[in-house]
Amino acid sequence: MELNRNNIKKIIGIVAFAIVLYVGLQNIGYVFGFFGMVISLLSPLFTGFLIAFLLNIPMTRIENALFRKAKTKSVVQKLRRPISLILTLLVVAGILVILLFVVIPELGRTLFNLAQGIPSFYNQTLNWVETKLAEYPEIVEQIKNIQIDWQKVWDSILQFLQHGALDFLNSTVNMASSVVNGVVRFSMGVVLAIYMLLAKDKLSSQAKVILYAYLPEPRVEKILSVGRLAQKTFGGFLFGQCLEICILGTLFFSVLTVLNFPYALLISVLTAFLYLIPIVGMTIACIIGAFLIFTVNPTQALWFLLLFIILQQIEANLIYPHVVGNSVGLPSVWLLCAIIVGSATMGILGILLFIPLCSMLYSLFRENIRRRLKKKKIDPLLSSTEPPNKKKP
Repeated sequence: MELNRNNIKKIIGIVAFAIVLYVGLQNIGYVFGFFGMVISLLSPLFTGFLIAFLLNIPMTRIENALFRKAKTKSVVQKLRRPISLILTLLVVAGILVILLFVVIPELGRTLFNLAQGIPSFYNQTLNWVETKLAEYPEIVEQIKNIQIDWQKVWDSILQFLQHGALDFLNSTVNMASSVVNGVVRFSMGVVLAIYMLLAKDKLSSQAKVILYAYLPEPRVEKILSVGRLAQKTFGGFLFGQCLEICILGTLFFSVLTVLNFPYALLISVLTAFLYLIPIVGMTIACIIGAFLIFTVNPTQALWFLLLFIILQQIEANLIYPHVVGNSVGLPSVWLLCAIIVGSATMGILGILLFIPLCSMLYSLFRENIRRRLKKKKIDPLLSSTEPPNKKKP
């Protein structure tokens, strides 16, 4: 290799990188501590980016719906961004108010009534089993001997809480400090998100200028293409999922209330949120809903199973295609992999993030394969059993 100036710079860079890597591996604890401190300092910035991204989804749709036909230099066109942001914040605030003052208190009362009805349900189940197994006296006798001392259970819970009270008091200060820090960082993130949304066109233009200044033009075009794909995939998926759970929860609550099913609100909320877990979420919601209704009326539980299947088919065939459409576009096997990895990493939030992320990566990988096959002049629709270069007679 010729030792010219460029090659010497490359060798120095490689040696410097190797030294830094060696020192970092020898002090891996300090490295992780440093990155943890940096992430903690930048957490308000990350929070602001995330909030801005989420709020931008409904804000863009509101802006396109209300101000699409506004003239370019009119006053309305200049005020479209602040008005759209204010309407978005009002919508989010309205949803939070409904959750805090309507849904959550009602769910609390429903859960309290359910807890009070558990002993009665146990006794009813015991009587039902005794009636059905009347011809087997020895089994009935064993069932009668099963007794649950609810007072003893409650005393055990109180004893457990008393033993854990000291640890709870010791951690109260740390918990309060964490809550205060979390509220402060979240508030800073909200303020930052509002500024970013109001100036998103200018920030986008500045980011493009920086990319074009420091990177080759083809690479910048690729980065911008990936960014547009990410915005389309994540935005379409998250907006569709939010709209879908609202429609689904309202549909279930309306039907269950009209047909006088018990626990209509609780079952509707559970069904809406468990819908966020693809493939298995609706099955879990059906089982929980049937059990809750079974504690009140076993016959109604059977009707609920039939009704749930009908409503699920309406949702899958009529509502979902128009609301969500093909925003995901993942084959079932990769969708399941995204669910497993996302749930193991970050729970429900991980599922919501990993599904569009895997969809975006799948689209990029598929496009890369098509481009490579086209470059090699191979038909991508060839049968896997047919050699690529085989000439047909």
